[in-house]
Amino acid sequence: MSLFGASVLVLLGFIYHSTAGFMERQTEETINAEVRGLTEQYGQQGLSGLVRAIESRVARDKNGGGLYLLTDWKFTPLAGNLKEWPNIEAVRDGWADTELREADGTRLSARLKYFLLPGNHHLLVGRDVAERNTVEGLIMDALVWGLVITVALGGLGAVLMTRGMLGRLDVINRASREIMRGDLTRRIPAKGTGDEFDQLTGNLNDMLDRISVLMDGVRHVSDNIAHDLRGPLNRIRARLELALPENGEHSANRQVLARTIADIDEVLGAFHAILTISQAEAGSRREEFAVLDLATLAEDLVELYEPLAEDKGLRLRVDLTPGLTVSGNRHLLSQALANLVDNAIKYTPAGGEVGVELAPGADGPELTVRDTGPGVPPEHRDMVLERFHRLESSRNAPGSGLGLSLVAAVAKLHGATLTLADAQPGLRVTLAFPGVEAAASQA
Repeated sequence: MSLFGASVLVLLGFIYHSTAGFMERQTEETINAEVRGLTEQYGQQGLSGLVRAIESRVARDKNGGGLYLLTDWKFTPLAGNLKEWPNIEAVRDGWADTELREADGTRLSARLKYFLLPGNHHLLVGRDVAERNTVEGLIMDALVWGLVITVALGGLGAVLMTRGMLGRLDVINRASREIMRGDLTRRIPAKGTGDEFDQLTGNLNDMLDRISVLMDGVRHVSDNIAHDLRGPLNRIRARLELALPENGEHSANRQVLARTIADIDEVLGAFHAILTISQAEAGSRREEFAVLDLATLAEDLVELYEPLAEDKGLRLRVDLTPGLTVSGNRHLLSQALANLVDNAIKYTPAGGEVGVELAPGADGPELTVRDTGPGVPPEHRDMVLERFHRLESSRNAPGSGLGLSLVAAVAKLHGATLTLADAQPGLRVTLAFPGVEAAASQA
């Protein structure tokens, strides 16, 4: 905007300078022509001829624009329409600008040229430039108003263009934020004008389609592997269990077989978690939704984990508000809550505390699991929701890094907001569910 205003100012300044300069040059050429004519008369007919020529020109000048004065060496007027020699303060190359007072007291602006004739006579020829100054003033006013109007219209145009451009960018930014929050099906709407923004939108959507295809391919590969390997692993596990009675209770072979079965159970659990996450992300379990009492579901799960918490020397605090319901899949919600409680117990040292809380929130029930363990650093809280992501501090602990991924998938399926926060100390994980009516409208 500043550059546009400066450009307009320079352009209008150039127009004014060119116009005023042209008018000034025209005035000077007229005066020079008058001077040449009068000096020729003086050279041909002498002083008397010059006087007659001046009087003739004064008589023909009906508008009074021409100014003439011929004086002797004492500056006594001999001819012309000026009554006395003007008070000229500065003369440059014979030119002078001054103000004259006429006999009726009227002031006028004059552009004059002084010329010394042979015989020590002084000749002064000029033009009344009041009209020219008026025209220059009108031009200046017009240019100033033109500048104001141009800048105003340019500013209005810039605001409208900027608003339109920012509106298009805001659409792209909103869609990008939704995509970054995990909605990979979101696409940026095009306006249909075929301009650069539509081309950018098309390129971004094509890129997102390609990324979605690649991610779906990776997901399908992992799902297929999990699905296809569960059968062989279950058969291997069954054979190992059959082999257990053949070995003594304290034999080395029995211990190896028991550890192998435990490892296979862990792999099968990971495969089950992968398939469950895929089903939740695909929304294939939505048809099993029903109105559930979250307090009852949480009580059943807490009873299941109380012995584990006691064995580890942890306090398990429960604060459940009864009567809070959601529309959801019982199995998936139980699995998600079990993962949260299991993680809290697993990473909380002996003597610590694990809390399970259910309370009404702003939009619906809020289910919170907190612990007094090491917690998760803020910079890793988004990453731990991804598949197979584990913190360095928990690499040696049992698990596959799929627990919180499953919780995130279940939360998304139920329209809940999953939040990881600092429990000071420890980690606080909150699932904020929509009300039953809101969940039904989303479904």
